[in-house]
Amino acid sequence: MFAKITNGAVDKFPYTVGQLRHDNPNTSFPKQIPEALMLNYGMVPVSEVPAPEFDPLTHFAEWGPVPELQEGSWVLLPTVREYSEDQLAERAAAKASEVRSQRDKLLAETDWMALSDVVMSPEMTAYRQALRDITDQVGFPHTVEWPVKP
Repeated sequence: MFAKITNGAVDKFPYTVGQLRHDNPNTSFPKQIPEALMLNYGMVPVSEVPAPEFDPLTHFAEWGPVPELQEGSWVLLPTVREYSEDQLAERAAAKASEVRSQRDKLLAETDWMALSDVVMSPEMTAYRQALRDITDQVGFPHTVEWPVKP
């Protein structure tokens, strides 16, 4: 990821090698442009500063739209934000749907054992009941303890 810096400020971000070539049509650049040559044309690398620790169930990180100069390097700084109540509800509903789909798949794999002419072991009965009880777990839908198939 790169930015074009003019007079110490971000002129264009993101900025690509293709844009560098386009902005300098009378310059013959090598196929692999060395970073030192890019710097001569104001093209600087930009890195993302890692986000601080946060709870991904209730918060998210987003990086600024424009790089900032910090300690001699151009970086994108993160901001940790809290999900809105609507976003939390949407995420929980999506996760619940995902867990239920997985549960239904696991139940379907053992449905043949529930036929009237098959004797189901107590362990398999307990396993299937544990799958059906997934939605009653305290951490549902984000933290689920999956039962182990016998």
